[in-house]
Amino acid sequence: MAAAGGVAFAILTAKDSFIAGAVFGICLCVPIFAFERGVILQRLHAWTNQLPTFGFILAGLSIYYVLINIGFAIAGTAMWSIGFMSGSFMEATIIPPNILLYTLGVSAILTFILRVRELLGRDIFASLIVGRYRQPVNENRVFLFIDLAGSTSYAEKHGDLRAQQFLSALFTAYSGPVRRHRGTINDYVGDAALITWPLEKGIQDARCVFDVLDTIAASAPRWLEEFGQVPSLRAALHGGPVITAEIGVDHHKITYFGDTINTTARLEGLCRTLSAPVLISGELALRINFPADIITEQLGTHGVKGKGQPLAVVALKRNATNQAINLSESQLCKFNEPATRITHFQQLRVR
Repeated sequence: MAAAGGVAFAILTAKDSFIAGAVFGICLCVPIFAFERGVILQRLHAWTNQLPTFGFILAGLSIYYVLINIGFAIAGTAMWSIGFMSGSFMEATIIPPNILLYTLGVSAILTFILRVRELLGRDIFASLIVGRYRQPVNENRVFLFIDLAGSTSYAEKHGDLRAQQFLSALFTAYSGPVRRHRGTINDYVGDAALITWPLEKGIQDARCVFDVLDTIAASAPRWLEEFGQVPSLRAALHGGPVITAEIGVDHHKITYFGDTINTTARLEGLCRTLSAPVLISGELALRINFPADIITEQLGTHGVKGKGQPLAVVALKRNATNQAINLSESQLCKFNEPATRITHFQQLRVR
């Protein structure tokens, strides 16, 4: 997209070559995209996101201005050195006002699109744009529910605001592993995240849950320093047929209906009952070739509310000999949760 913007400018202004326009487009826009994605200048990016709207806009424009000038100087130096640009070196490396305004405009539009895509989710954004689910679609998907254990007691101890900050940091930690495993965070329900894949991808990438756990464990000292404990998670995996549909009028959303998603919610509830942090349905476990560092433990069949037949349940564990990250019991800071807590999954009605 950045290269296309540069080519478009070269066409509109009839200056220099298309190749030079593409190079300038990449060098001008890519640093801005990298900044918006938190790839570069991560602390500055985090600081700007905490500013009020007006301050955020001013800070963003200032940072864009600096990045654009740096990108233009780099591209101009490269193009001038190999003879793709006429004129003096200063003319090649100092950005003219019209190019600056054009680049700011294009970057603002593309950044806005990226932000909307991040708000909705990459796959959801694309599906909404093309109207894939305007009419309900029957498809097979894999679902992963990840739930924070002990969120109620944490809120009682530290307050709702601190608990929300804890959850926000936790959900942010999910994003990297989910992106790497080509999944989609479809929704946040209370203190849980609902992650999904088409069935074929899910069979290959369902070990995402262990990538999430490793990410949390790897930054255990930071969690202890900032929040006083390391998150303790429960997770459940299940897959099967669902009806996927776009719903809403003023606020559109892609959602899933059917027994599969309800069963996944009920399976997550069994994690506490069976004292197993990661569970998978026996039906889905049979379709996955687990890597050597993941072992399975058959837990028999269990009755699930809203499901007529018992569900075969399998626990997933990391093989201790192959586990890349080890934490002591004191680091994990396990904490108890009141038995009377009403789980957020009761919000999901059996359809």
